[in-house]
Amino acid sequence: MSADQTLAFDPSCHLFIEGCGFPAPGLHTFLYEPIATIGSFEFTKPMLLALLGSIAIVAFFWAAFAKPKLVPGKLQMVGEAGYDFVRRGIVYEIIGKKDGEKYVPFMVSLFFFVWIMNLWSIIPLAQFPVTSLIAFPAGLAAIVYVMWVGLTFKKHGFVGGWKNILGYDKSLGAILPLIMVLEFFSNLIIRPFTHAVRLFANMFAGHLLIVMFSLATWYLMNGLGFVYAGASFVMVIIMTAFELFIQAVQAYVFVLLASSYVQGALSEHH
Repeated sequence: MSADQTLAFDPSCHLFIEGCGFPAPGLHTFLYEPIATIGSFEFTKPMLLALLGSIAIVAFFWAAFAKPKLVPGKLQMVGEAGYDFVRRGIVYEIIGKKDGEKYVPFMVSLFFFVWIMNLWSIIPLAQFPVTSLIAFPAGLAAIVYVMWVGLTFKKHGFVGGWKNILGYDKSLGAILPLIMVLEFFSNLIIRPFTHAVRLFANMFAGHLLIVMFSLATWYLMNGLGFVYAGASFVMVIIMTAFELFIQAVQAYVFVLLASSYVQGALSEHH
């Protein structure tokens, strides 16, 4: 499917007009023409949103904590609440206060980056969740994966690291080789895959549903179709509200899993 097949459709096409079928969304919904091209590198809308999201996050926390006060202002209070939510609600709960404190900045950054990338889905003019493109979740999952593997071998050494990853436990007896093979595939292959796909699949499906009902609302606005268009518009509102919830949940789950991987790397037993 070529890159020029994007969200565009014929706005004059409605129900009951001959030759006008429903412009069903598909994979082309997630493809955009390049905004700019430098050699073979193409800068697209999702890349722009990711860049703007990163700038927004840095700008917000910079403004919130550049001049911290004992009695915080509104912006500082919001920043502290968000930071504390990740620190106490995820990192301390999973890794522990002593070992987890050094990983709080990373987990906070990861949480807000994922959340903002998801949130673009319902922002006017943007209206696209960056994480619905597998490259972004895969890149984030790869960072967590490399950190987890590195911490495992740093904490336990080469032999101990492999024991941790493979779930080595003498008490398992005869089934130990089978468990080690299963743990190898589960931890080194399946884990990073599911970490990325869980986020990607939820954002992909949610965006597709919102686009489908939005297009259906416009397509049905003709003749008696107005009745159905109203029902479709209600679904747009419902799905958007539900997507708001899912966006936050997926950011939470992504960081929760990242924290659990770090905790597993630091623990004595896998």
